[in-house]
Amino acid sequence: MREISLDRLRTLVAIADHGSFAEAARLLNLAPPTVSLHIADLEERIGGALLSRTRGSVQPTAIGDTLIERARRLLADAERALEDVERQVLGLEGRVRLGASTGVIAQLIPQALETLSHAHAGIDVQVAVLTSQQTLQKLADGSLDIGVIALPQTPVKGLQIQPWRRDPVMAFLPARWTCPEVITPSWLAGQALILNDSTTRLSRQVGEWFASKGPQPTPRIQLNYNDAIKSLVAAGYGATLLPHEASTPLPEKRIVMRPLQPPLWRELGIAHRAGEVERSTRHVLDVLWGLEAL
Repeated sequence: MREISLDRLRTLVAIADHGSFAEAARLLNLAPPTVSLHIADLEERIGGALLSRTRGSVQPTAIGDTLIERARRLLADAERALEDVERQVLGLEGRVRLGASTGVIAQLIPQALETLSHAHAGIDVQVAVLTSQQTLQKLADGSLDIGVIALPQTPVKGLQIQPWRRDPVMAFLPARWTCPEVITPSWLAGQALILNDSTTRLSRQVGEWFASKGPQPTPRIQLNYNDAIKSLVAAGYGATLLPHEASTPLPEKRIVMRPLQPPLWRELGIAHRAGEVERSTRHVLDVLWGLEAL
């Protein structure tokens, strides 16, 4: 079945609005024969007359009135669609899909979203809780736009991965414990522990940190939600090792924070598809880079 062109509908509406083929041709910058051809094409497609021509006047038929009413809505929808796309192209609006770990989402992403809301309120950031490997996979298949991932990572074809932040991993301990000022693997291995689950890069880093001075301890519980871990520490259930971002508040009074010896660092990178980046995505990247030194 042959489709109806928006150009032909636009011609029909212009004739109905101005009651003249000649005036429609002038307003649409078309040759008069082209206007006649558009209407003839529509009438052939519909199978009936759309306009009633009398001396000095052109009026829609009943069929024409029905089509003109629908045509106005179609043309308005098409115009709105183009305006929406243009705003996205200009970076004024758009949807950006971002993947990161729970810790990053809880501690860093809210700062980025607050800054973005002031500068680019029309950009909608959809955040997904993902591991670094899940993030890289979704970036590669096009279902994600930006990822905050743990470093180092093996290069992925088609993706650009850049270092972003380097934050210290600290010991978080119940305040009622008697603790040394500096926490070592040998001391901490003898305490009750609450650690990240084995799917995370932090878990592997912590395992290597303990292994440098002795056997790997067995934690009482493993979670992948840092706020829940801190709540358990505050309740006295055990100690943990977590990154501490300089821009985040100190832990509550029931928790003490101590540096590690040897030091341990959590390194993060920002990943996105290589090549040209949409403006809305670029705005989000710019805001994230602004958190690099905080």
